[in-house]
Amino acid sequence: MALTLRMFRPSGFVKFARAVQVSHITSLKLHTTGYIMGATVEEFNHAKTRMGKLKNDPGNEAKLRIYALFKQATQGPCNTPKPGMLDFVGKVKWDAWKSLGSVSQDDARQQYVDLIESLLAAEGPAVATAPAEGTSTFNTLLVSTKDNITTICFNRPEKKNAITVEMYNEIMKALEQAGKDESVITVITGSGDYYCSGNDLTNFAKIPEAGVSQMAKDAGELLGAFVKAFIDFPKPLIAVVNGPAVGVSVTLLGLFDIIYATERATFHTPFSQLGQSPEGCSSYTFPKMMGNAKASEVLLFNKKLTATQACSQGLVTEVFPDSSFQTEVATRLEAYAKLPRNSLALSKQLISGMEKERLYKVNDQEVERLVERWQSDECMQAIMSFFQAKAKL
Repeated sequence: MALTLRMFRPSGFVKFARAVQVSHITSLKLHTTGYIMGATVEEFNHAKTRMGKLKNDPGNEAKLRIYALFKQATQGPCNTPKPGMLDFVGKVKWDAWKSLGSVSQDDARQQYVDLIESLLAAEGPAVATAPAEGTSTFNTLLVSTKDNITTICFNRPEKKNAITVEMYNEIMKALEQAGKDESVITVITGSGDYYCSGNDLTNFAKIPEAGVSQMAKDAGELLGAFVKAFIDFPKPLIAVVNGPAVGVSVTLLGLFDIIYATERATFHTPFSQLGQSPEGCSSYTFPKMMGNAKASEVLLFNKKLTATQACSQGLVTEVFPDSSFQTEVATRLEAYAKLPRNSLALSKQLISGMEKERLYKVNDQEVERLVERWQSDECMQAIMSFFQAKAKL
């Protein structure tokens, strides 16, 4: 709170305060991708800390929005008397808070987190700890190879690494290259605070001339090929989950060999909220790992798992403190990368080879069901509701 208040300086602010209009303040748009929910208290507190990393003054409009969202998130709707007319600074801050109306504390926390992340992203995208040597060029990924480790890093931090159609294709291309290069292991991680927020729902925003049926068919073919790329990947595949994971980025974890997570990571598959159904072979891998009851909580009833819960249920291999996450994981990866490449690849084939045909069938069945879902009134209504809620932010 003190940090938020220190961002305001009376000097040079009074003229702005006299002129500012609430309608202009509330026009600052935020982006929500992948799902509808409020940020957790942990994510909110982490965003407060991240705000201190801003290098540049974000401007009075942004600072007012930060202040208002902080008050709404911590105290709820404005409940203090309006300052006197001569208290210019107090009045404009009060107006900003009041303009949020009945926005819930959960939603205010999410908007606060989104705003801080968008301001940080505007100063330059967060750079993952991927090495520079042997780097390939992608629009949505950072891909590099060093010391026998190929790293594929989701690189849309301003959108919480939500997956677009372009990103789907680039991930498949990166996996194809990694499967053929001289590296020993392949690592997938995310840049910024999120691992991945799942599908970018703007993928569904534009209906092509061919209609919804063709759009669903094309999306199904893309998804099927995407999941197959993970099933077929020939080397040890390791997920380094650096933050919250949502949707397809969670369901795919059953196809990885090792999953390391920071303690602040969460795992959420809100399919039924969006009128959809599971993918990534999770309808098979999750019950196998967790048991039917636990898997149903996650896949059917949208239960969000903490990193510790995900580890106890077999989804995650090991959880590390956020402060030492990168260091501890790097130590393990460096050790793995020194092992004989062919031995690891052949051993993986023995472990997963018997499952491949089953996974192909599960993938086909899941895609078939999703193509049906994407054409259903129930699914379209759920996605429309998402965009309507987003437009109100």
